[in-house]
Amino acid sequence: MMSRLIDKYNVPGPRYTSYPTVPYWDAPPSETEWSALVKQSFDLYNDQEGVSIYIHLPYCESLCTFCGCTTRITVNHNVEGPYIDALLREWKLYTDLFEDKPKVKEIHLGGGTPTFFNPRNLARLIKGIKASSQMDRHAVMSLEANPKSTTFEHLKVLHDLGFSRLSLGIQDFDPVVQKTINRIQSFGQVKLVTDWARQVGYVSVNYDLVYGLPLQTRSSIEHTIDLVNLLRPDRIAYYSYAHVPWVKPGQRSFTEKDLPEAELKHEMYALGKEMLTDAGYVEVGMDHFALPDEELTRAFQRGEMHRNFMGYTTQPSKLMVGLGVSAIGDTWTAFAQNVKTVEAYLERVKEGRFPIFRGHKLSHEDLAIRKLILDVMCHFKADLQELDPSALAENLRILAEMEKDHLVEVRDNTIYVTKEGRPYVRNICMAFDQRLIRNKPETQIFSMTV
Repeated sequence: MMSRLIDKYNVPGPRYTSYPTVPYWDAPPSETEWSALVKQSFDLYNDQEGVSIYIHLPYCESLCTFCGCTTRITVNHNVEGPYIDALLREWKLYTDLFEDKPKVKEIHLGGGTPTFFNPRNLARLIKGIKASSQMDRHAVMSLEANPKSTTFEHLKVLHDLGFSRLSLGIQDFDPVVQKTINRIQSFGQVKLVTDWARQVGYVSVNYDLVYGLPLQTRSSIEHTIDLVNLLRPDRIAYYSYAHVPWVKPGQRSFTEKDLPEAELKHEMYALGKEMLTDAGYVEVGMDHFALPDEELTRAFQRGEMHRNFMGYTTQPSKLMVGLGVSAIGDTWTAFAQNVKTVEAYLERVKEGRFPIFRGHKLSHEDLAIRKLILDVMCHFKADLQELDPSALAENLRILAEMEKDHLVEVRDNTIYVTKEGRPYVRNICMAFDQRLIRNKPETQIFSMTV
């Protein structure tokens, strides 16, 4: 049964960090339109929901060859100051639009490697953001970090500024896998940074784990999760490796022959999920696990978990400001992405312009499907009533097939993802992706779903 489902559903598919997905963005806002849409969203939602801020810090000292993020590889730390200056100038472009101070609900530092930056520069950045903001009393501040470049000072300085959540990129503890993906770090380094975070007062530590990596085996997955369970992180993101060498040339350092076959990759997922749930973790949304008393688990159980470009969060907000190279902003009715090179970003911000280069204004249908896909990914169920019945014929045909395979149940105009269907959430979302259904790409532009 499992082999048949893998053969059937292992197809290229989006990860749905947005809907519509980036390849189908076809109604870009101008800078003037983006400014108006941001201000409109701020006026509507700031008082009640507040604003989320994602800050992209692209620099890394070495390239992790599996990585799909926008990065700039350098050992020259003189780049830090000018980049922080540009981030603060870009933030001012946004605050100049607002009549009131933004009520900041969430700040997330992503990358790249945020801990590439020295603690003083990170403190200058955060103090600059806070100086023109009102921090919500329930605000969540989090950062991604590389255990090799994270110091006690990093954690202490950021915690003193309000950071309480830390995410460490682990991937796999197997030395062979680490060497292949050029991400070498020891269990001891990870333990040290984890212990520091807890000592300083971070309330949640997340580990990113990846299955389906080159030369990875069932035994390396088992060994990695055994070690992870010794440290008991509060959250675990257990991601499927996305192989897109046509987008990320670094992934050409290994070949498809080095990757586990689809059935073995699925077995790795199933093994990891079983080990994590046996260890007491709760599956929350797609690819994520958390301890029973973790806030993300409680939000999932209350039906209040949200998902945006930063991942799963307990802080639902419809306006997200993206700062930095390649960062994506979201007004709920539109997306806009910043330019993807440091030089272009610095130049545009210096000119006093929003550094966006592409985006999408959502149609009424886009908004309905966006909500449905968000509900499937966050709650494993969704109401079908908001979709236009005349446009549902193909969707219902696909769902009927998925019902036969026990991936979903459809009752009273509501779709429910079954336990068997959770590994296929991306496929289930694809069943509602009208843009993908109407205009299937002629070449592969997405990673495989299994």
